[in-house]
Amino acid sequence: MYRNARQAKILEIIGRQEIETQEELCAELNKLNFNVTQATVSRDIKELRLYKVAGSAKKYRYVGLDGAQEELSPRMLNLFRESVLSINHANNIIVIKTLRGNGQGGGSFVDSLQISEVIGCVAGDDTVIVIVNSNENTPVVAEKLREYLL
Repeated sequence: MYRNARQAKILEIIGRQEIETQEELCAELNKLNFNVTQATVSRDIKELRLYKVAGSAKKYRYVGLDGAQEELSPRMLNLFRESVLSINHANNIIVIKTLRGNGQGGGSFVDSLQISEVIGCVAGDDTVIVIVNSNENTPVVAEKLREYLL
């Protein structure tokens, strides 16, 4: 129950103000008597599938998927198109380079595609590592991802 209330509050906070970092989100939650750590907020961000977009008052801000839907949203497609710099692969690994601060959004986009050959992906600040189930399927998956850039 506490987790659901906290996550609902996170969505409320990012809906009314620009939050750029996990630390800022922790501070806002602590002001509202949610005793949280950065690790807890990090897990919540992942579970809520939040990602960063350019802010107006701050450089970046957290946003969520439209209506918590699992399918591909036009917003995420545009973010992917505008932030991806390159898609390369070797063996069963695809490396997606993004503009700084857009790795998490790129990772969420790849996850939302639910490509059966993708085992999983790890997102950093400006890089997404996609693990594919075989070396043979990797070029096919990489090409699928490149098609979203067109």
